[in-house]
Formats: sequence, C-alpha cells, structure tokens
Amino acid sequence: MVDIATRVYNHRWKLDPIVRSLIDTDFYKLLMCQSVFRNKPDTQVTFSLINRSKSIRLAELIDEGELREQLDHIRSLSLTRGESTWLRGNTFYGKRQMFTPEFMRWFQGLRLPPYHLEIRDGQYELTFEGAWPEVMLWEIPALAVLMELRARAVLGDMKKFELQVLYARAMTKLWEKVERLRPLDGLRIADFGTRRRHSFLWQDWCVQAMREGLGEGFVGTSNCLIAKNRDLEAIGTNAHELPMVYAALARDDAELAQAPYKVLADWQDEHSGNLRIILPDTYGTEGFLKNAPDWLAGWTGIRIDSGDPATGAEVAIRWWKDRGEDPRDKLIIFSDGLDEDKIIDLHKQFHGRVKFSFGWGTLLTNDFRGLTEGDALAPFSLVCKAVAANGRPTVKLSDNPKKAMGPEDEIARYKRVFGVGEQEAMEVVV
Repeated sequence: MVDIATRVYNHRWKLDPIVRSLIDTDFYKLLMCQSVFRNKPDTQVTFSLINRSKSIRLAELIDEGELREQLDHIRSLSLTRGESTWLRGNTFYGKRQMFTPEFMRWFQGLRLPPYHLEIRDGQYELTFEGAWPEVMLWEIPALAVLMELRARAVLGDMKKFELQVLYARAMTKLWEKVERLRPLDGLRIADFGTRRRHSFLWQDWCVQAMREGLGEGFVGTSNCLIAKNRDLEAIGTNAHELPMVYAALARDDAELAQAPYKVLADWQDEHSGNLRIILPDTYGTEGFLKNAPDWLAGWTGIRIDSGDPATGAEVAIRWWKDRGEDPRDKLIIFSDGLDEDKIIDLHKQFHGRVKFSFGWGTLLTNDFRGLTEGDALAPFSLVCKAVAANGRPTVKLSDNPKKAMGPEDEIARYKRVFGVGEQEAMEVVV
C-alpha cells in the first residue's frame, strides 16, 4: 500500500502528476462523449470553472505557474495501448464492446484542446472552448487539478510526522464510516468522488478501504483508471450536461420543452439495462416526470442529484405506480451530498420498497473536516459546467434553486417553459 504521507512530503509533480491518464475521469464522461460524438460532434461548447465557495480564493492559494504546468501536462496525455485495450475489450454493464470502433479511433488520436486562464478578484477564470466531444473531457481533470493543488498548498508547510498523523486520522475517520455502513442489509454503494477528491492517491486508498471493508456491498468506482487498475466495475450513466446543451440548442419554446426527452431518446438508441437511468432534475423533477413520454416509465431507474433525496425518491415511486410500474423492480441512485448518516437514513426509509444504490462523492474522497487548523482542508463546492452551446447560454434549474445557473432572463424563461414554481432552497453540500 502506498505511503501517502511520505509521497506528499516528497512531492515533485513531474514524478507524481495530479492527472496521469485521459481515463483518470468519470465513466459517464466517456459514455456521454460517445453519445455526443455520434449525435452532435460539431456543436461548439464552452465550459467554465465555477467556484460556489467564494471564500476560498483559489488564485491566492494556488500558484498560477504550477496550475499551468498541470494543465499543460494533461494536454500532453493520450490514450495508452493498455487503456485502449481495456476500453475495447472489457465488459461494462454486461455489454462487451461498449465503445464503438469509430469512437475508439477518434479517442486514440485525441489531445485535449487549449484552455484559457485568467485571474479575477482572487479567483481563477478557467474556460475551455471547442467541439463538444473534445472540450467536455476537460471537466473532470480540471476540477481534480484545482482540488489537489489547493490541498497541496495547505499541506506544503507540514512536516513529515504531521502528515503521517493527519493521514492516519483521515484513514481512521473513513474506516469508522465504513464500519457504520457495514451492517446495512443489501447495501450497494460506489465511489463517485473523482471530481472533488483530495488527491488521486487518496481516492485510490479510499476505494481499497471500501472494497475491503464492505465486500460485495461496494459495487465499483466511477473512476475509469482506478477501475482498470483495481479490476473493479466502472460505474456511471449520464449527467446534466446533455440536457443543458440540447436545451440551449432549441430554436423555440416548444423544442426547449422537448429537449430533455430528446436526450434520452438518443441515449435509448445506444444503451439498455442499467444504463437506462433517468436524471430528471435538470429543469425540475416533478415537471419532468409529469410530462414524460410513456416509454420512459419502462426505464430501469432514476438518479436523484438535488433537492431532498427522500422527497425525490417518494416522487419517483408515486410516478412509477401511476404509470403501472412496480417500484420494487426499479432502481433509485442517490448521489447528492451523501455522508454515512444520510446513507443510513435513506436505507432505512426505502429498504424493501424499491431497489436503490448510493454514489458516494466528496465526503468519501475528500473528508478532512476538523483535521487541520482552521479547517483549511474542508471540501468546498467547485464545478466546471457547460455555459454556452453554439453561442447560446445554457441553463440549469435543479431541484435546489441554490444550484441554478445561467442568465437571469433565461432562468425565468426556463422556469416558465418547464412549469417550475416555488422551490425550497437547501444548503449545497459538496
């Protein structure tokens, strides 16, 4: 097992880069990338970094030169032969050759496009512009770089034994969570923590701890590189990015109203089984389900990623029942702001009523709360989102208005089109 504290103490990034592979990313990014490559390869999209935690002034913590070195290193990466063989030959969700020969030829030749970096008011403004299949692959590595550079800035002045004690305490903290989750009957939980992890080495350690501590209850990881290296299932389906861009491309309100369903129609053409998971909250879950075409009720399940998760699950169960479906045959994936207390509560409420699993993110792979002076390593809310498509702004409403993004006039228009009324504002848990 890697001695993380010693590696941190002896850090030289060229020997230990933050992102070491193009598949050091979430599995759903590759699934979505193939769908975009097939359906909208020429769409021009802009992604931007958005720091929701304004008090974390990243440009005052992270050296610009070091950030550029890490980003430039990512641009030098290409798919290795072993990685290509794994993607081509592995079985994902019971399907061999998930990725088509056409997509793999394109991916093997890919180098990530240029980035644009500025500093404004103590924050980095980092943007990526270009063809959608290319720029979308910047999202996860860009976030991972900034999160780890922030951690390195905090850890940089610590001595060797301070670091040993810090990581020992963090390991104990995670193991205590695992021990609380272990007794849950039929637990199914996966690592979803790549984008806001403390570091690659720490995420890899967390995955190994979950695997040993939870056994069959740990079903895999969203991180493709770790899945490959540790012989685990790669977990993931699709994300808000798809409906956000499809909606931005809509020519009128009628097309806008149908955009979220057009996304899933395209997805259905490519995937079956457990990849047919609805993500309904981009423009409000209740309105999405109310207006959904009948064929969507036959899909495998729903992922709940904003708002109160228990409320969202009850809405989904009622919807399935109203459509003549048995919720006990359906799958709900909880993936927003999870920690062990919430996982235990949700398990208790829904056990036996519906199939469910958990995608555990930031508070699995980056929970150093209370372990440093001033809580300097506490996780924070950093995202990288598609903000424009073919020159038109994107919008996300979410089931939590604090997660909404886009120009105010467009947000108002989307709320009108999708019939979104009053929403309960909730704290954004990373």
